[in-house]
This record gives sequence, structure tokens and C-alpha cells, in this order.
Amino acid sequence: MKFIKLSAISAAILASTAALAAEPVIVVDEADAVVYEAEPVAVAYEAEPVAVAYQAEPAYAYNADAGIVRNTTGAVFGGTKTFFQTAVNPAAVSAEVGTLGYGANIAWAMNEKTELQAGWAGGDVADLFGGDFDADDVNYDVDADFSNPYLGVQYRPAANWFTMGAGIIVPDNDIDVTANAEGPNFRIDNVDYLASDVGALEGTIEHRNKLAPYGTIGFRPNIGNNWGVFGEIGAAYMGKTDATVRSSNPDRIVATETVDGALLNVTGKDVANKAEQELEDKDWLEWFPIVKLGATYRF
Repeated sequence: MKFIKLSAISAAILASTAALAAEPVIVVDEADAVVYEAEPVAVAYEAEPVAVAYQAEPAYAYNADAGIVRNTTGAVFGGTKTFFQTAVNPAAVSAEVGTLGYGANIAWAMNEKTELQAGWAGGDVADLFGGDFDADDVNYDVDADFSNPYLGVQYRPAANWFTMGAGIIVPDNDIDVTANAEGPNFRIDNVDYLASDVGALEGTIEHRNKLAPYGTIGFRPNIGNNWGVFGEIGAAYMGKTDATVRSSNPDRIVATETVDGALLNVTGKDVANKAEQELEDKDWLEWFPIVKLGATYRF
């Protein structure tokens, strides 16, 4: 009986093998010869269509703690986003007012801590400095027309509201000055000159630096999913100043002075030149203060 069972198992195995070859298989034991014909087996696999959904990570994911959008360097350079696509899809826009003027900037987030900014600030902001300043004994009224395009980086070292900024300003600032007489006189280089003889003393100041590096620290808290505010303080190195001062009575003799034993006439133009030298020695706003406040909208 045991032998018959073993024979049956062997027959089943051979039948399975024969199903692949589709040929008759003969199993022989001591009692009988049995012929098994394997039926070909057709196995059909019907592949169900598989729908795979890939959800792309957004290029700009709002980070409530850091207050900026997340846009990794890999996404900007060599990733799924081209540089052009990134450039035309900024992370934020801001409006600002401060010592550099009234303006706005556009920001692109390089990662969750770093933003690249390009902006402009300008206009007449002389009143923000009080509208006047002193150079030695002469007080000058100031009328300014600023133009300060800039490119910089805002960095959040702790990925929170505290920021550090650095960059370059390309200053093109027109600064006009008018000297104010003290009583009836202009006192220049410790000498008094009658203002009615000298006439009006007017001029301009220009900083020498064509590129002015700057640094700031500030805060940028959020007030919603899209809106935020900011404040910054810092300074830009504008360099020494070149001054030009003119007298409305350049040829009038206003005084006589003894120089090396010789008596020389002093004209209105000479007084203007002395005032010009005092202005350049003053180096007015060589380190230009940066104070700004503003609001930001994030996309």
C-alpha cells in the first residue's frame, strides 16, 4: 500500500513536469504500467493597471518658524526648477522706508535660512537726518535726491525672526547743501566774513565709493501665512566725500589777509573754497547709517 502511495506521488510530480512539455508520461511499478497524459496548463496573468501618484514637493513651502519659504539650492540649480523659473517666481516682495530712502525689494529663497534680495531705495530723505548738519562753525541745510539700488543676502542663523544682512549698494545720491550765516557772518576757518559780501554759499557733496558694502542686523517676524514686518539697523561704507561750494559773489573782495608777510585780497570764491575744504574734512556720512522699516508679502 505504501508503495502505491509513493507511486501516486511520483506520478503527480511527473505529471506536473509533463504539463510543461505536453508529452505523455509513463509510470511503471512492479504491479502495473500506467500511462499519464499531461494536459497542457495555460496560466494567464492579467496585470491590473497600477496607478502611481507622485506628489511633487512644492518648490516653495511656507515655514512658519523661520518666516521664509523653503527653496533648496538643488531645486534652483540643476534640479527640477531652472534658474529662469526661479527668477520669475520670487519668494517675497517688500516695501520699505528708511535712511536710504523709500523703496522696495524682491527676494528669492535659497534655503530655509537664506534669501537673496534685489532692491532700490531713494527719494528725498534729508528730513530723516534733521535736514541740516554742522561742518566746523558753519551750519548747512541739506536737500537730497537719493538713488540706491542694492543686492544683498538675508541670513537667519537660528532659523527664526532674527536676521543678519550683507550686500552691495550702488549709490547715486545727489546731496545739495546751503550754508546758513550765523548772524551777519559766515565763520570759516576761524575767520568771520560778512555774509552780505560773500553772498550765498551753495554746493554739493558726493561720496567717492561707486560700490558701497553694507551690513545690518534686524528682525522679521510673521503676522500671518503671507504677511510679515521687518526692521533693520546697520551701516554702509560710502567713503570720503568730494565737495563743491560756490559763492553767489565770487569776484567780490570780502576781506584782506596777510599771508607770508604779504597782504592779499580775499574774494567770495576764496571763501567758498575754504568752506569746500571744511566739508571734505568733515567726511559727512562716510559711514552711512542704515535704518529701515517695512512690510513683506510672501508667496
